[in-house]
Amino acid sequence: MHPEIEQKGPGECPICGMALEPKEPTGVVDDSEYRDMRKRFYGSLIFSIPVFLLAMLPMLPALSDVAFFKGAINGWLQLALTIPVLTWAGGFVFVRGFKSIVSWNLNMFSLIAIGVGAAVAFSALAVIAPGILPDAFKEHGQAHIYFESAAVIISLVLLGQMLEARARGKTGEALQLLMNQTPDTAIVVDERGEEKETPLEEVKAGQTLRVKPGAKVPVDGKVLDGSGAVDESMITGEPDPVKKQPDETVTAGTLNQRGSFTMVAEKVGSDTLLSGIISMVASAQRSRAPIQATADKVAGIFVPAVIAIAVLSFICWATFGPSPRLSYALINAVAVLIIACPCALGLATPISIMVGVGRAAREGILIKNAEAIETLEKIDTLIIDKTGTLTEGQPNVTNVVAAEGFSDKELLRLAASIEKQSEHPLALAVIRGAEKDGVELASVSDFDSETGDGVLGTIDGATVRVGRINFVMQSNEPDSSLAARGEALAREAKTVIYVSRDAKLAGLIAIADPIKPTTKDAIAQLHAQGLKIVMMTGDNEQTAQAVAQAVGIDEFHAGVKPADKHDEVQRLKKAGQKVAMAGDGLNDAPALAAADVGIAMGAGTDVAMESAGVTLVRGDLLGIVKARALSQGVMKNIRQNLFFAFIYNGVGVPVAAGILYPLIGVLLNPMIAAAAMSLSSVSVIGNALRLKALKLKS
Repeated sequence: MHPEIEQKGPGECPICGMALEPKEPTGVVDDSEYRDMRKRFYGSLIFSIPVFLLAMLPMLPALSDVAFFKGAINGWLQLALTIPVLTWAGGFVFVRGFKSIVSWNLNMFSLIAIGVGAAVAFSALAVIAPGILPDAFKEHGQAHIYFESAAVIISLVLLGQMLEARARGKTGEALQLLMNQTPDTAIVVDERGEEKETPLEEVKAGQTLRVKPGAKVPVDGKVLDGSGAVDESMITGEPDPVKKQPDETVTAGTLNQRGSFTMVAEKVGSDTLLSGIISMVASAQRSRAPIQATADKVAGIFVPAVIAIAVLSFICWATFGPSPRLSYALINAVAVLIIACPCALGLATPISIMVGVGRAAREGILIKNAEAIETLEKIDTLIIDKTGTLTEGQPNVTNVVAAEGFSDKELLRLAASIEKQSEHPLALAVIRGAEKDGVELASVSDFDSETGDGVLGTIDGATVRVGRINFVMQSNEPDSSLAARGEALAREAKTVIYVSRDAKLAGLIAIADPIKPTTKDAIAQLHAQGLKIVMMTGDNEQTAQAVAQAVGIDEFHAGVKPADKHDEVQRLKKAGQKVAMAGDGLNDAPALAAADVGIAMGAGTDVAMESAGVTLVRGDLLGIVKARALSQGVMKNIRQNLFFAFIYNGVGVPVAAGILYPLIGVLLNPMIAAAAMSLSSVSVIGNALRLKALKLKS
């Protein structure tokens, strides 16, 4: 449960004593810990039940005078039957307890080992050498023995460990489902066109692969020849298959429903999108939320405090208790140690995080670490980029307006030739527009880019500029009619770029990026959650205003550069606001990293996703709505678990110490204390597993 602990091979965490988990996910359901604990538990029951009966049957009036139950042989039988429970079935409890005491990382195993060890040592002494015990331990000349308590306590601890191992296995179901998406083999096509089935781990980038109907895409790459209808619901959440043709990308793990095609492998092994998702989910499930640090601090104080309370309870009972005083003192001290085991406290946060991260993965929400889950709940301001976040991110040319002396095709030729050197989404839109009109591009020299303003280069000896009107015209005055036309198009939520040749305006090109169908609904739901929405875009004022009004944005900033987004995030944070930033581009990375929570759209750049704490695989703002609902659900669940753990210990420890005895004559048997301790862990686990069915808003 402590991810900072790493070692080669399986073992136990030296801090909490829990079994360590593999750092790298394997895709294979490893239930060995559960099976081991189940075997130990049932084996323990086989010996514990006879011990319990040997101890309890003499209390029946009909058997109270039977010599067998009153004689020494009964004690020897209990001792013999308890030894396998303590050595084989529950031996690991004492090993972990000893290690925790030696390293002074006191935990649940420390308390169990001390409590059960004391009860067994006393009982063994009472059977083997009863004469050396003081009379204060005896009643009617005979000391009580507590083998049945020790055996039952170990059995209940094993039950709790078995249920916990089972629950931890269930939390990994989402991860295992992801890992099972990729096929074990791929069909490699060699230079001669011959096909050979090859283990997936042997596939290399650059190889040609065949994907047949009904087969899963083995790696990330591009279609070379043929076509297919690919089910990408694993990535996009959309049920309808997507037609794939040459030069279009395909993703590992998606299913080719119809058609056959060859593809070139581009990203293989751990470089595929699916592998990145798996690694992120696994890493997040191992991470710890800040609230866990509070629980750890409490546990660090709690365990020594419980030991002190147990010692104080022993002293009080030994001094003021009824006869046999020392026997009462021992049994109550043991009950305090057992009922106060902080296993529920230790499970409260990590079990909820593990289930929550798996639940998020099923919804296409990738959480990089547990801190992002905790912080997302506290967000009050959301900054969003426009292109690719509010909009589809696939802009297209809608209007070409040439100035006097230029034709539409000439205008497209100049703009597309320069933009071909750029990778900006708007540049790609211009290039697509030129190709659609059959425009032949010119060669460009002296290309340069001014971030946030535009691009320029030399064509046929003339300087061509493409971008903002001030950048394009420099100090010259633009044609007033063209400028007015550009403003009108911008008011229609279109991005307008201007083109000049040797500082003479050649015309303008309007580009529209459709708003995603779900954006307006998502903004409304985020407002309902109490968030202030701020849009920051490099686009012009008119376009930004049109989009903001269309979807209901509270505040917008146009014409901003990457540094401006970063600075705005910092300014809002200094003002005391909790800020989330959602974006998809390289220019969003600084702001994503600076925000309290960065949210990367799944279709964005690798840098954006690396800078963010949350990635929306489906690239939909509704994912933020779901992520917020998940965060609220997980944190509520954690607080419930901590409440259960603290209340349980707050009530249980005084009762185990004997506070009710002077009032109503009730003492807590260590066996009951152990049952209560196990039930507290089960309640925490059961409560956390409810997150698997958490309904997320959409």
